[in-house]
Amino acid sequence: MEAAPLSSLQEEGEPDESSSSSAFSAAAVPPRPATHHSLHKYAPTDWSAYFDEERPVAIPDTEDVFNVYMAGSEGPVVFCLHGGGYSGLSFALAANQIKGKARVVAMDLRGHGKSSTSDDLDLSIESLTNDVIAVIRTLYGDPPPAIILVGHSMGGSVAVHVAARRAIRNLHGLVVVDVVEGTAMASLIHMQKILLNRAQHFPSIEKAIEWSVKGGPLRNIDSARISIPSTLKYDESKEW
Repeated sequence: MEAAPLSSLQEEGEPDESSSSSAFSAAAVPPRPATHHSLHKYAPTDWSAYFDEERPVAIPDTEDVFNVYMAGSEGPVVFCLHGGGYSGLSFALAANQIKGKARVVAMDLRGHGKSSTSDDLDLSIESLTNDVIAVIRTLYGDPPPAIILVGHSMGGSVAVHVAARRAIRNLHGLVVVDVVEGTAMASLIHMQKILLNRAQHFPSIEKAIEWSVKGGPLRNIDSARISIPSTLKYDESKEW
């Protein structure tokens, strides 16, 4: 699938070009350049307003280093697993609400965000499950504090498998969001193709955030402004 052309994104307040074909229709008016207002609306925001710490977790005797975001200082640990194509920062808004009553840890799964492993293309359920167990053990030892697993979409499937392993002692809860286990499992083998078929290049971070809200996977602008930048990499070979 070709990446969606950025020119197809309407700026704020721009009329719908499909509404008329007359000489006075929007189709006859040159597209309006981005305004300061629209750029500000989609400007990235920093994770530090929602999480207290960003920490690399190196797994002993491996090349794997997982990036986690942490908030709160006491209470059970709400351990969050994001969906395919997202990052731990997709839980930023939720973390801001939870951290006064519990600790929150949001992990970048392998192949996502700032995590780095020996094989970032291996998104098998076995590897993803092993990764989560390894991060929890590295952070907290055995036994860990009370753990509540929360998973969205692909992360929900991973959370179910972590719980089913019974490898995490002191697991007190399991929450899955927007996931049907059979469908999520069947989708894992296609996840790389799904991710590659998303829009691949943007001229700016603001345009990537705008695309994610208008035509991509997110509808919450605040969440997109926090989480989308962590899914991007700067490409010096591209000129706009």
